[in-house]
Amino acid sequence: MSVLLLQLAGPLQSWGASSRFARRSTENAPTKSGLIGLLAAAQGRSRGDGLGDLAGLRFGVRADQPGVRVRDFQTAHHADTGEAMPVSERFYLADAVFLAAFEGDGALLEELHEALNDPVYLPYLGRRSCPPARSIPLGVREGGLEDALNGHRWLAAEWYQEKRKREPEVELGAWIDVREGETAHHELRDLPLSFAPEHRRYAMRGLEYTRVTVANPQGAPPPPVPAHDPIAALGGE
Repeated sequence: MSVLLLQLAGPLQSWGASSRFARRSTENAPTKSGLIGLLAAAQGRSRGDGLGDLAGLRFGVRADQPGVRVRDFQTAHHADTGEAMPVSERFYLADAVFLAAFEGDGALLEELHEALNDPVYLPYLGRRSCPPARSIPLGVREGGLEDALNGHRWLAAEWYQEKRKREPEVELGAWIDVREGETAHHELRDLPLSFAPEHRRYAMRGLEYTRVTVANPQGAPPPPVPAHDPIAALGGE
């Protein structure tokens, strides 16, 4: 078994799984459907092409730097009539960083890694207005999904690591696909069956939420607490 690792960092990200009409929300972490779309675009697949091989990969994501949720209002006018369209709300994650991983067949993951290094269509972080700030592919490694999410170094920005310098080790939240037969903590309509514009289809995906611990490169143990002896200050014994 092999694992393809991706890093997702940028000024803004947005990963909607249930957005409708004028309110476009974001999940707290990248969705499997969003990243399968990114992989398919890197390979140059059209929206009507099959996704079975990508959807069959086991997926997990770790929140290295959760970011801050921000809201934007957008207005638009109809291209033909000029009439004002309804004001829409769009939500984003600002200054977030994630480590994502796909587990599956090594040959397929190597193909995807090569495609990400030379993508047919440029990648974006959930919406076209959200370009990545770092290179996305981190390579293909042997092993399982959980080991990859537990063993990879912390990807948070240096200023964020410095902010938590009193923690030599930090706990990070992670969402992982449950295996067949396991009980899911949460379900999300996030497994793409087709991206065809006339008939987009998604299935439910079972998730497990867990926490992993990683080392903080900027971490230092807290300073020692000075001895406290008020009697000595009064000259007593």
